[in-house]
Amino acid sequence: MFGKKQGAAELRALLKEDRILVAPGVFDGLSAKIAEAAGFEVLYISGGAISRGMGYPDIGLVTFTEMVKRLEEIRAVTTVPLVVDADTGYGNALNVIRTVQAYERAGAAALHLEDQVAPKRCGHYEGKEIISRQEMVQKIRAAVDARQDPNLIIIARTDARDVAGLDEAIARAHAYAEAGADMIFIESPASREEIERIAREVTEVPLLINMFWGGKTPLVPPADLQAMGYKLMIVPSDLQRAAIRAMQRAAAVLREHGNTATMVDEMASFKEREAVINAAAYKALEDRYLQG
Repeated sequence: MFGKKQGAAELRALLKEDRILVAPGVFDGLSAKIAEAAGFEVLYISGGAISRGMGYPDIGLVTFTEMVKRLEEIRAVTTVPLVVDADTGYGNALNVIRTVQAYERAGAAALHLEDQVAPKRCGHYEGKEIISRQEMVQKIRAAVDARQDPNLIIIARTDARDVAGLDEAIARAHAYAEAGADMIFIESPASREEIERIAREVTEVPLLINMFWGGKTPLVPPADLQAMGYKLMIVPSDLQRAAIRAMQRAAAVLREHGNTATMVDEMASFKEREAVINAAAYKALEDRYLQG
């Protein structure tokens, strides 16, 4: 609510700097405000994290309208640029047009589209399927043509590494860049050598990499990724996974003892909780506008 909203133009400027951007995955207003307060310059709105936040696995159950609504909620309470998961575009090239336009209106600075068959599944699950290279090229062209702001960043993600091998994934990356994608995201490289090869061979546009503990891709320090040439590193699930463990512990303690007094050092205080959501600023507005 407070502060100038930074969008696509600001993100493009950040991506031109000689460094890598790290974007934690967020899934609601609270997680987004916590991440922004920690100093992150870009946030990643993770479709998988939103799905899990709704109680579902990441297998394409969350709808286009649910994602747009969550994007609007996060945009309302944050100021930094938002990179948003758009899954497969929720259908064919015509669906992609509507998705891009809706995401842009809702405040996305960038969005990524993937070449999986719908309904998609988490990029680190087994059993993925991909559409043809040509169909995805057409979807990217539709996305590029659909944007109203030329600064909106269209990211093409390919899941071909797990399905058809790294050679096909890199071939698709070249085709997607030629079709107009502003950034390339090859999902789930399986080794540091593959990560290095992608950076060497895909040079037409900036590269995004998905980096989180426990997935198919080994962890590589951001400084090393920057040296390879990667420009954006997303960490989709770590904040949520930390929250899951903390909530499980609090629920167990509350169930056993009837209160959480034994774990107060692990919890935000009442004042700290209110500070996260900037309650004082809303109180100031009340005093200004609601006191006669």
